[in-house]
Amino acid sequence: MLKLNTIKAHLGATHKRKRLGRGAGSGHGQTAGKGDKGQLARSGGSVRPGFEGGQMPLYRRVPKRGFKNPGRRAIAVLNLSDLERLDSASFKEISLESLGEAREIKGRFDRLAILGNGELTKAYHVKAHKISAAAQEKIVKAGGQVELLPIPGKASPKNAKAAGLKS
Repeated sequence: MLKLNTIKAHLGATHKRKRLGRGAGSGHGQTAGKGDKGQLARSGGSVRPGFEGGQMPLYRRVPKRGFKNPGRRAIAVLNLSDLERLDSASFKEISLESLGEAREIKGRFDRLAILGNGELTKAYHVKAHKISAAAQEKIVKAGGQVELLPIPGKASPKNAKAAGLKS
């Protein structure tokens, strides 16, 4: 019967640990397998990852391209066909917050854009930062309302004049 105290590794599955620097009789004494002199014989004698012995390393030879804007804004894009799939009983208002809470859009988005691809038969109150003319027409035609939200971080012309900025 198999018991915890009778479990053993199969023959050859384990190896004895190499004990370095334990006398000449061990075969790994004196220099402990590091050879004589040189960088690798010294304590701390190793090179950083990517070091190529003084040759210009690959990460510096390869050209760097592109730019990742740290201030970029993510836009959640929905078509009218996506809105048609939603349950109109649970969605009286379509906004970035309501879609996020219902897990209809996944991820972090700053803005909501509605595009006019597809047909809409349900009446929704849509709050979006951007909306195409075709989408707006179809939403109103279906009996819904459209509310354009100000784009976050962008000053409206009225606020820009108040701050003394040119519009």
